[in-house]
Amino acid sequence: MSLIPKKGTVYVVDDDEAVRDSLQWLLEGKDYRVRCFDSAESFLARYDQREIACLIVDVRMGGMTGLELQDRLLERKSPLPIVFITGHGDVPMAVNTMKKGALDFIQKPFKEDELVYLVERMLEHAREAFTDQQQAATREALMSKLTSRESQVLERIVAGRLNKQIADDLGISIKTVEAHRANIMEKLGANTVADLLKVVLGQNAPKA
Repeated sequence: MSLIPKKGTVYVVDDDEAVRDSLQWLLEGKDYRVRCFDSAESFLARYDQREIACLIVDVRMGGMTGLELQDRLLERKSPLPIVFITGHGDVPMAVNTMKKGALDFIQKPFKEDELVYLVERMLEHAREAFTDQQQAATREALMSKLTSRESQVLERIVAGRLNKQIADDLGISIKTVEAHRANIMEKLGANTVADLLKVVLGQNAPKA
């Protein structure tokens, strides 16, 4: 048994069994975890948004189409990168899907290396989106520790206001501003204003 970790999950949604089988065979051979579905409905019932994954879906299917599935995922604010499988006459439709955020489309019959390249690109996007989501959650957890007055002081520190200006803005003493500032630094795990900015802007936020 290979102990090499899988590179990520590729969801394949297509009502054509031959297409599902060929994609599964090709991608599993490249060490991706592949999960196939014969309809958009069955995929939506099983899709786990917390997974680092990408989606290859046929534009035209019986029941819910690939385009409708894209709309459903957008409604759910899903970060899942999508590549559409299209037939020869579907290019204008595929362009429209990309305007809605699809990463790419690939025409049948597709070239093996082109597909693998697209999957790798999609999973890279998925990994970045996952990291961004984690950082945003960490940032929100940290910011929620602040009192409303501390949030007001922080807002002004980020805007580049000096302690005296912040004191004037909020009608409090400079000493009070300094006390708030020290509390903010401690709660957000920051040693410098630069650290503080990184947390507020969601860059390399420390673990909550």
